[in-house]
Amino acid sequence: MKTIIKIILGVSVIFTLASCRRNTEKSAENTLKDKELRGSIKIDGSSTVYPITEAIAEEFRAVAPEVKVTVGVSGTGGGFKKFSRGETAISDASRPIKDKEKIACEENGISYVQLEVAYDGLAVLVNPANDWLDHLSVEELKKIWEPAAQGVIMRWSQIRDGFPDEEIHLFGPGVASGTYDYFTKAICGEEGASRGDYTASEDDNVLVQGISTDKYGLGFFGLAYFEENKDKLKLVGVDGGEGVVIPTQATVADGTYQPLSRPIFIYVKDKAAEREEVVTFVTFYLELVPEIAQEVGYIALPAAEYAKQAEKFQAFISKK
Repeated sequence: MKTIIKIILGVSVIFTLASCRRNTEKSAENTLKDKELRGSIKIDGSSTVYPITEAIAEEFRAVAPEVKVTVGVSGTGGGFKKFSRGETAISDASRPIKDKEKIACEENGISYVQLEVAYDGLAVLVNPANDWLDHLSVEELKKIWEPAAQGVIMRWSQIRDGFPDEEIHLFGPGVASGTYDYFTKAICGEEGASRGDYTASEDDNVLVQGISTDKYGLGFFGLAYFEENKDKLKLVGVDGGEGVVIPTQATVADGTYQPLSRPIFIYVKDKAAEREEVVTFVTFYLELVPEIAQEVGYIALPAAEYAKQAEKFQAFISKK
């Protein structure tokens, strides 16, 4: 473990420089070659966290080409299943680990550290051809999505007077998604409590496609996926009780976009953290994530919070 800690200290400056990738990639690559990092790192989990992790993994592959980093997308719940079985080193998560998932890890002798990496807002979206809707209240969202709405709230005209008497077509993440868990808790009052008669997918790109081709569609997913597809979708403001707020990086960061703002995480397995390539990758991740998160449409944590996460990770590996 002393060797690993030396690596962390030794490459910290280089990884900071690596954020200026085009100017310092050669220097970082040469230094990592001296470390002879090899091996593989398996990551899976949240589709929300995926764009951040994959972008960082791409940068890491450039400076540590002998380390094979693979990033899967099976949803937060699916990722924790693999993580608890020991199949992955790192799990991307758009919500904290659940009690039943903690128990599964304990039963398999797996301990871990939770690291907060960015903030995300959940966006409510409609088709750009929708000319009757610019905002919804939390109460209206609940009316649409609560379990009692299934088979009952089927038309736009049932949501608000003046809306067209047309079928409403709903799109959202599947039940294994941390985004689904967060949304149902924030809007319906109970995690996992929602109507089931909607088009569900763990792949946010499928949801984008569904809403963007359906004038009467409405759905929700991470704000970053809207940023990637803003020419195909229309944002809906949310009134959480203090007036209508449109989700943006600024309103998520300052906490005014409520109740659909949240932190997102990575989880690192204890046994994996005994491997030099994993420790180096996670250190690299925490160095680059403030820049990368913003590049791919998320909101960086305050600098002091990233320092706290780095200290938390070093304390975790120091116990090995």
